[in-house]
Amino acid sequence: MTFDDLGLAQPILRAVREEGYEVPTPIQQQAIPAVLAGGDLLAGAQTGTGKTAGFTLPLLQRLSSSPAAKDARGRTAIRALILTPTRELAAQVEESVRTYGKHLPQISSMVMFGGVGMGPQIDKLRRGVDILVATPGRLLDHHQQGTLDLSRVEFFVLDEADRMLDMGFIHDIKKVLAIVPAKKQSLLFSATFSDEIKTLADRLLNKPQVIEVARRNTTAETIAQKVIPVGRERKKDLLAHLIQSQDWHQVLVFTRMKHGANRLTEYLNKVGITAMAIHGNKSQGARTKALAEFKSGELAVLVATDIAARGIDIDQLPHVINFELPNVPEDYVHRIGRTGRAGAQGEALSLVCVDEEGFLADIEKLIKRSIPREVVKGFEPDPSERPEPILLGRRTLNGSANRGGARPGGSGRKDGGPRPGTSPQGGRPARPQSAGPSGSHAGGRPAASGSAGPKGPQTQAPKAGAAPKPQRPGGPPSGSGGQSNGAQGRSANAGQRPAQGQNSGRGQGTSQGRGQGQRSSTAALTRPGSGSRSN
Repeated sequence: MTFDDLGLAQPILRAVREEGYEVPTPIQQQAIPAVLAGGDLLAGAQTGTGKTAGFTLPLLQRLSSSPAAKDARGRTAIRALILTPTRELAAQVEESVRTYGKHLPQISSMVMFGGVGMGPQIDKLRRGVDILVATPGRLLDHHQQGTLDLSRVEFFVLDEADRMLDMGFIHDIKKVLAIVPAKKQSLLFSATFSDEIKTLADRLLNKPQVIEVARRNTTAETIAQKVIPVGRERKKDLLAHLIQSQDWHQVLVFTRMKHGANRLTEYLNKVGITAMAIHGNKSQGARTKALAEFKSGELAVLVATDIAARGIDIDQLPHVINFELPNVPEDYVHRIGRTGRAGAQGEALSLVCVDEEGFLADIEKLIKRSIPREVVKGFEPDPSERPEPILLGRRTLNGSANRGGARPGGSGRKDGGPRPGTSPQGGRPARPQSAGPSGSHAGGRPAASGSAGPKGPQTQAPKAGAAPKPQRPGGPPSGSGGQSNGAQGRSANAGQRPAQGQNSGRGQGTSQGRGQGQRSSTAALTRPGSGSRSN
């Protein structure tokens, strides 16, 4: 099957051919006809299989086949709304719209996210636009200020729905659905196809066609996965050794937390390896600069946190390294999905210390395969080293293999903690907190730094007059209260909306940031497309 067989208009096919594509991916083969047919759709596929083009191409087709809608002032009205969880994904999707709609001059589009001024966005809205790609926070900010009209929306796309749930956007999604017309074609696309996604679809979609082209939470066969056991204090040295000895020039490295990414970046630059960090505390300009230099080859290493796993799309990226394993197994799938895309070969290495053996077991259980181990000579782990708790912002996690069967993240919370309303031990309800609601759950602020996940260890406060117990290397500074990137946006302040016209709130570019990295090159058909209050 070729794109010619899918019933797309010639201007769209011409743009597709100019990008060098002839054969649609499995998700595109099924999704494009389904969207063209006009019904609601729930579609899931592995990361890197072309979900973005699966809705972008038929959406352009349907919009171009009917006259533009006009608002009361005679301006082009928004007919298609695409909602994404992060600013980088929003920018990427909108670039796909422009790339494949470049021979459809009658179709206009724009991207809207936080972290930047609202003025230019308002100017574009006043000129009129057919397709709006936005993040929930900034979209609702504009709605509150009366600067956009969604009453003519005919098509609604929820992209990366699983990340939406992870980041606590369900309430914002409900608010958006209350704004747009009830009668519309709704599409829900997701990298993973969990039971929670199906529950969300039951609430949002009307008798949708369901497409799932791969088993849930699978990793691409084009990715060579490997685990390298190493002592916790030798990870940095091993990473530098691998990069320098193998002469690698484009390596994406993942850490759990923002401050960890900063420290690792400083170390790599100190030993002569060009590196930059990309996470929610970085400004939009800094993230854009880092991605551009990484894509061009000027930068050898890009150090990112988990939010970036959905926003980095680079052709032929050869290496992904988990400097620290994620405490949520599904994040492993999204991390390594940055390589081995579009049928290309890729390599994913995980540097695993004794503290993370439990996380590794969870990952292997999820992907239903054992990842080969390989010890690097000169960096053999010390057999006498004992596992230690892992500090994750305000929480202490037990990631060792002998943690009594407790699965970090098993409670459903991104940070691995207990569900709201329960104690860290999972029994009696916790006392109500005075803080406001968390970003994604109704339960209250995260537990204090001494709390643990289910069955995890607890730390005790030092006795009066005693010197504070020093943090082990790699942990956050005492009293920092920093959050992991996986839990950001879920602090006590995450659920508060910013004042109108402000870019702080839930946004990226602040400590509550949600997105990473911005794509500067054209979004490929075989890759999923990756804004926010300030998202």
